[in-house]
Amino acid sequence: MKRHQLYVIAAIVALGLVLGVAIWLTSGHDAAPEAAATENHDHVPFDAARIRTAGITLATAGPAPLSVSMTLPGEIHANADRTAHVVPRVPGRVERVLADLGQRVRKGQLLAVVSSDELAERRSTLFAAQRRLDLARETVVREEKLWRERISPEQDVLQARAAHAEAQIAARNAQARLAVLGAGQTGRLDTYELRAPIDGTVLQKHIAVGEAVGNDTAIFTMSDLATVWAEVAASPADLNRLAVGTKATIRAPALGLSAEGAVVQVGAALGEQTRQATARIALSNTGGAWRPGLLVDAVVPAPPVAAAVAVRSDAIHTVEGRSVLFLPAQGGFTIRPVRTGRTDGKLTEVVAGLPAGTPYAAANSWLLKAELGKEGDEHGH
Repeated sequence: MKRHQLYVIAAIVALGLVLGVAIWLTSGHDAAPEAAATENHDHVPFDAARIRTAGITLATAGPAPLSVSMTLPGEIHANADRTAHVVPRVPGRVERVLADLGQRVRKGQLLAVVSSDELAERRSTLFAAQRRLDLARETVVREEKLWRERISPEQDVLQARAAHAEAQIAARNAQARLAVLGAGQTGRLDTYELRAPIDGTVLQKHIAVGEAVGNDTAIFTMSDLATVWAEVAASPADLNRLAVGTKATIRAPALGLSAEGAVVQVGAALGEQTRQATARIALSNTGGAWRPGLLVDAVVPAPPVAAAVAVRSDAIHTVEGRSVLFLPAQGGFTIRPVRTGRTDGKLTEVVAGLPAGTPYAAANSWLLKAELGKEGDEHGH
């Protein structure tokens, strides 16, 4: 019985030794590649021949001026200084509409015709006053003739002259009341014609045949779109860079448009909700491509700033959430994490992680990131 127990214990010990050796061998074989992978994780193998074929070139980090610009979102609006609202000066009912949205019109062009009882009354009053004036003038001429012939007394002449003066005043008042309406002479007493006050494009239209219109609502809005405004909202910190006369580049990414303009107005007060001020940038629009409502970006340049260490912007890549550069090393390149600062799109400031005078991969350095990605996939498998 004791001998049998000894055999069992020996078998268990032997089995433990075999398992221990197997585990040690397995862990030893896995650890070496893992250590190698960890050791070479920031290294990208790339021999000289591949570097030449890929067209990867080196540049040297160093001091450089940065043309830092400010980009503000905005929207195209009609030039308010060249915009007009057409409002009927008398209430009435629309009889004809001759202008449509988007139509280009000339100054004085007929837009709509309105029938107005108030206008008919004023015209009737004027015609009556003019008729009384004509009669009063004829009476003066007749009474003066009779007075010279000693047929009528001078008192009749004086009364005729007074009546003539009163008729003149009444006619002038009636004429002035009609002139205020801007109503010209037409075939009908009640016809009121709405005409374009400027050359421009019809942007809004709130009128239809048969509709009753008042004298307090704009039924047409038109603007000369030869120039438009790009309106941008700027914070108080940015207002100093948006003085009147400042040049700016307006871009419409959706249409691939770009044009130069200048700041013509800067709001004197901040919005209660946004705490921003509106700046308006005048833009030539002879081709009509800059339509009101188009979303744009306004790029405002700034004086160049000096960067102690700057590199090409296209040489900076993101690897595992870090901004990195690829530095030449034995047999390829190594990854150097850096902290970046200001940029003008072409050059980027490096504020930490790279001393001036350090060479780095510049042109076509994206191929190194792609190679690093392939290596990561291989290690993952």
